[in-house]
Amino acid sequence: MDTYDVVVVGGGPAGEVVADRTVRSGLTAVVVEAEAVGGECSYRACVPSKALLRPGAARAEARSVDGARQAVTAALDPARVLARRDRFTGRGDDTGQADWLDGAGIALVRGHGRLAGERRVEVTGADGMVRTLRARRAVVVCTGTEPALPPIEGLDRIGVWTNRQATTADAVPERLVVIGGGVVACEMATAWRSLGSSVTVLVRDQALLTGWEPCAGEEVTRGLSDLGVTIRFGVSAVRVARDDDTRTVTVHTDDGTTLVCDEVLAAVGRRPRTADLGLDSVGLPAGDWLAVDDTCRVAAVGGDWLYAVGDVNHRGPLTHMAKYQASACAAAIAERAAGRPADTGGRQPWSAEADHIAVPQAVFTRPEVASVGLTERAAREAGLAVRVVEYRIDDVAGAALHADDYRGLAKLVVDEPRGVVVGCTLTGPMATELIHTATVAIVGEVPLERLWHAVPAFPTVSEVWLRLLEAYGR
Repeated sequence: MDTYDVVVVGGGPAGEVVADRTVRSGLTAVVVEAEAVGGECSYRACVPSKALLRPGAARAEARSVDGARQAVTAALDPARVLARRDRFTGRGDDTGQADWLDGAGIALVRGHGRLAGERRVEVTGADGMVRTLRARRAVVVCTGTEPALPPIEGLDRIGVWTNRQATTADAVPERLVVIGGGVVACEMATAWRSLGSSVTVLVRDQALLTGWEPCAGEEVTRGLSDLGVTIRFGVSAVRVARDDDTRTVTVHTDDGTTLVCDEVLAAVGRRPRTADLGLDSVGLPAGDWLAVDDTCRVAAVGGDWLYAVGDVNHRGPLTHMAKYQASACAAAIAERAAGRPADTGGRQPWSAEADHIAVPQAVFTRPEVASVGLTERAAREAGLAVRVVEYRIDDVAGAALHADDYRGLAKLVVDEPRGVVVGCTLTGPMATELIHTATVAIVGEVPLERLWHAVPAFPTVSEVWLRLLEAYGR
């Protein structure tokens, strides 16, 4: 049995940060990983998806400025776009990431890790051999999530795409049907349409990005339509079948119509990777999300030893929030190892409080959309007395200079009694870069009267903040 202070199950961004911060605090750590060190984000999600999206966005930006537009006379080169993506992902080769762990003084055990009682993890290697690891201080679960497939007849027999295939495919499908209306559906519809696919999106709801401010879904709908994507709202696939000879897929929908395509992407949500994690050995049901407190300690297990970081705890299923939680978790483990309580509250380093108030989200569609904090609806449902301010970003001088056809909207949700920003949504070019200003305002609880003194440079798109304050009034 090998013993470490901290055993981390899962070597994605969350696991890497937990282990790194743990070792920096003077403790020992081991990472258990069954696939590639670096996780879903590095090879099959965030990184490859943005690599696929960026060339189309860059081309569109050039064509949005007169004088540059005339120089852009060709379509994207799919082969070069896919090759550039592969340079970022290494086609799943994790040698660099594994070497980084070694250089940081973090042990790596390859294999499938399962809890085997308090502070114990059993790792089954590719050769079937089982190795037991014991944690002196903590076991941290960072296993993330996996795609949830909708209950559609035949879906398991056609070689359906999930985010994994959609971000790693080696060829552009002539026709692609996307099932879903969330972030993955919208981004992948944008990417593959830019590369030449004929794309149809089937959305069960009546809008895209339903958890966002309505303006976000409306702008993405307009953008996809302008790209030539067909969007069918209120329509669900009920049966799919792939022809053995032509290899085409026929999609039958609940409105009685059919579509013929080359690939189907199912993008309807995620589920936790906890079904085969040995949760029963510590009294937890298999397959569940792991509820945690602000130090990422699993609430239902006593003894201050079991933690869950990242998507698996369902607090803020985004890579940047996983890293944030991981840093807090490692700090809590170090505090408790030193005999200190690591109480939450008061913006302590070991308390992942931003999960509740300021989770930034960025969607790299065209136009981009970004948000942080509460939507107007969520704020009112929480009982806050809010005032909402909206401003067209295209009316800002910097935006007009940035692109001849700039179109964007800024929406601010203000807690009136406190005079602070609690939510912000932005649409349009550079929205994903502009959102961090709102994140700082929300986390810092900066009064609007003080924000007046944060003067944006002229002429920049950031001047929209001055216009929002003017619309709100002193």
